[in-house]
Amino acid sequence: MFHLLNRPRADAQALADAIVALKDRVQLCSRCFAITEDDPCDICCDPQRDAALLCVVAEPKDIYALERTAAYNGRYHVLGGVIAPMDGIGPAQLRVRELIERIALDDPREVVVATNPNAEGEATALYLSRLIAPSGVRVTRLAYGLPIGGDLDYADEGTLAKALEGRRVLA
Repeated sequence: MFHLLNRPRADAQALADAIVALKDRVQLCSRCFAITEDDPCDICCDPQRDAALLCVVAEPKDIYALERTAAYNGRYHVLGGVIAPMDGIGPAQLRVRELIERIALDDPREVVVATNPNAEGEATALYLSRLIAPSGVRVTRLAYGLPIGGDLDYADEGTLAKALEGRRVLA
C-alpha cells in the first residue's frame, strides 16, 4: 500500500487499468475449466496432447504446477475445489457432473486424480475413483512423493515429476 501511495497517480491508474483488463479478458475454458483468454484453452486445442489421458485437479493453478514439470502431456479437468464437508462443499458444488459427462464422451484410457495429499484431497480422490470405476476407465492417483498436507503449487518440479511417474491405481 505504501509503495502505491508513494508512486505517481498515473502509475496507480495504470495498475488499476491492467487489473480491469485482466478481469475482462480472462475466462474459464468451457471444456476443462482452466483459466484462459481463448475458449477453448490452448491445452484443450493442442493436437499434440494425449486425449486419452485426463488429469483431474482441484484448481486452475494446479495445472500450471503440473505443466512446469514437463512430465505430463494429457488434458485436464478442473473441479473448482475439493470435497470439504466442514466448509459445506460436496460433490454438487464441484464440476463432478461435467467430469463424468466428459469421461463418457471422450472415453479416456486413464484418469489421473491430482488433488492435494491432504484430508480433503484424499476424500475427493476416493469419491472420484468410486464414481469412475464402473466405467472401466483406469483411475490413478499421484504417488506420495509430495508431503502430506502440502499443496501442489508449492512443490518443486522434480518432486511433481516423480509423483506423476509413481502414480498408482485407485480402483
